[in-house]
Amino acid sequence: MTRTLAFVFSTLFPLAALSADATAPADDSFVRPVDTSDLSDFLWTHRPIVVFADTPADPRFQQQIDMLLEGEEAMRDRDVIVLTDTDPAARSAIRSKLRPRGFQMVFVDKDGVVKLRKPSPWSVREIGRSIDKTPLREREIRERREGG
Repeated sequence: MTRTLAFVFSTLFPLAALSADATAPADDSFVRPVDTSDLSDFLWTHRPIVVFADTPADPRFQQQIDMLLEGEEAMRDRDVIVLTDTDPAARSAIRSKLRPRGFQMVFVDKDGVVKLRKPSPWSVREIGRSIDKTPLREREIRERREGG
């Protein structure tokens, strides 16, 4: 719960979070706001999970972020990056492209194709299973076995 409160605080007050943690590299953040990102920024390098809500106070948003943070290691192993958008008025490029209504969790594979949309929070285990069933992930697992 503490990590969620810190995340919500940093989402609502980004300058305070920046000054408090100015040494943390932005590229290494597991959970980050969409800001000026575009899905094409992650092509072939990451699997974005985009968590939308109309406000960071949405309990579903908080629950989804909590679950993702608890399973961060498993998600990083699958090259997942979590993007958040809790401000419909900002009309981010990703929100315009994916067109969510209220809370929505969207999984986009490395090839830029939307693989999953969920109107309620999903556990890391469920998300991991969905990722592991994709042809790209199956190939990654196969290459790891053969190479190592």
